[in-house]
Amino acid sequence: MAAFPYASPLEKGWYYLHRVMCGMVLLFLIAPILVIIPLSFNSVPFFTYPISGPSLRWYDEFFLTIRWQGALYNSIFVAVSVTLLSTVLGTLAALGLSRPNFPWRTAVMSLLISPIVVPVVITAVAVYFFYANVGLLNTYTGLILAHTTLATPFVVITVTATLMSFDHSLTRAAAGLGAPPITVFFKVILPLILPGMISGALFAFGTSFDEVVVALFIASAGQRTLPKVMFSGIREQISPTITAAATVLILFSIAMLTTVELLRRRSERMRGIRSN
Repeated sequence: MAAFPYASPLEKGWYYLHRVMCGMVLLFLIAPILVIIPLSFNSVPFFTYPISGPSLRWYDEFFLTIRWQGALYNSIFVAVSVTLLSTVLGTLAALGLSRPNFPWRTAVMSLLISPIVVPVVITAVAVYFFYANVGLLNTYTGLILAHTTLATPFVVITVTATLMSFDHSLTRAAAGLGAPPITVFFKVILPLILPGMISGALFAFGTSFDEVVVALFIASAGQRTLPKVMFSGIREQISPTITAAATVLILFSIAMLTTVELLRRRSERMRGIRSN
């Protein structure tokens, strides 16, 4: 074992046992997810193992039928809108909270991230009654605003974490050289916090794209998102097309997490922090 050349046999045994246990826990967590992927290629219209034969018929139905196409379009449209709105709001909030003289920082931060702490069903009920009074039920605007409420805290957290290691002397130096605040932001601050902003935007997109509880409360048939159609399909008619949709979501989540990790490493390199 190169990492521990002078380790005793007992220490080596505990080291490998720890690795095996971690692998077993990881397998236990991801096995139910991995089981879905082979089922999406089954040729028969029901769930069975072993699969009768490989087929892409459920992917054809997912990408080519109007029901699933419309749901996918709605999810992408809402998620992109939520990403843009929550990224702007969350970044501005994080910049304000990063100021050393910001009053009641802890209380404001707790309020901003409360949608993560509060159970989503409580948020959905509150949003439903509020939107019923202001006429935002069964509208794209209401759905986008509700998802923005859930997604903005992720942007606030990621950008705030990026700003924790931000050297404010750079902004003071730029201001001392005569740069206006807008120039300081776009030339100094933005390049350094951009990895955190992109990470927050990806989390915001995933939060909106995967959300189902709020959509069930405030979205009509015209605003059916992909998770809502999947949930309705499970209740009404269990179709293997759901497994194809789930596989697409799994691949999207893997791509999103990989991108976030790459951005994290890039952010560390930009700040000269050696990764452990």
